[in-house]
Amino acid sequence: MLESVTSAALNSALDGLALRQRTIANNIANINTPNYHAKRVLFEDALAKSVDAGNGHVTASVARSLEPTQLNGNNVNLDTETLSNVDTVLRYQFASQAAGNEFSAMRAAIRTS
Repeated sequence: MLESVTSAALNSALDGLALRQRTIANNIANINTPNYHAKRVLFEDALAKSVDAGNGHVTASVARSLEPTQLNGNNVNLDTETLSNVDTVLRYQFASQAAGNEFSAMRAAIRTS
């Protein structure tokens, strides 16, 4: 099946956002673990470049947070994680809706053919 750049980009975004959600949950679960460093999921810049190149396929990467640590060596900040979680949920909902609209448009095009 032919995949559009839009479909590929939405799929990549959903994968990246799902990974970010799991990473945030892992960060929060380790909020009291000594020497634990929070992780961040990165994919938006790579996705934008991939879409500009006409592809849309990217794989999210996980990097260690460089935020300052507390006395126990841990750098998880609950406020940061909570805001990131809210942002991620909203982005995921938007991307899911856009993907659904993309499939509905394809289905309508197939029916009229």
